[in-house]
Amino acid sequence: MKKAIFTLLVIFIAGAVHAQQFQNGTTMANAGIGLGTALGGLGKARPAISVSLDHGMWDIGGPGVISLGGYIGNTGYKYTDLGYTAKWNYTIVGARGAYHYNGFTNVPDLDVYGGVMLGYNIVKYSSDGDDDSMSNSYGSGLGFSGFLGGRWFFSEQIGGYAELGYGVSVLNAGITIKF
Repeated sequence: MKKAIFTLLVIFIAGAVHAQQFQNGTTMANAGIGLGTALGGLGKARPAISVSLDHGMWDIGGPGVISLGGYIGNTGYKYTDLGYTAKWNYTIVGARGAYHYNGFTNVPDLDVYGGVMLGYNIVKYSSDGDDDSMSNSYGSGLGFSGFLGGRWFFSEQIGGYAELGYGVSVLNAGITIKF
């Protein structure tokens, strides 16, 4: 009986607590792990990790807010064959902007967004072999990408997120925190 009352109390409190939708002045941070990548792909991959931040800058009227923020992500690969080892390390640092759609008034815990990012991909290559000709074919550079994502809040400040797009991985998922 105590267990049933506790469960009902938790459900009631969870139903009563709603995070507000993304607004002008809202700041949210994501920290996640990625699946799949368009970077490298040779050998064993290290899990992709990323952190991003969005700050609501402009309320454009209607059901939307535009945010500006940043992104940093890292992944790497290691290839070993017959005593030869090669390593690739990818770090992407970028500035991003997104449109947050607030039209789901009956679902206030949901933040749906899409945006673009201008990033710099820092590539480091190393090998223990005598052949350094491959190191010239890998280079750092600017990149432009797009992303779609969503956040679902479990409480006023903590939620989960998933983002699809080009970064250190094709799909990122993890935790989001609202400040």
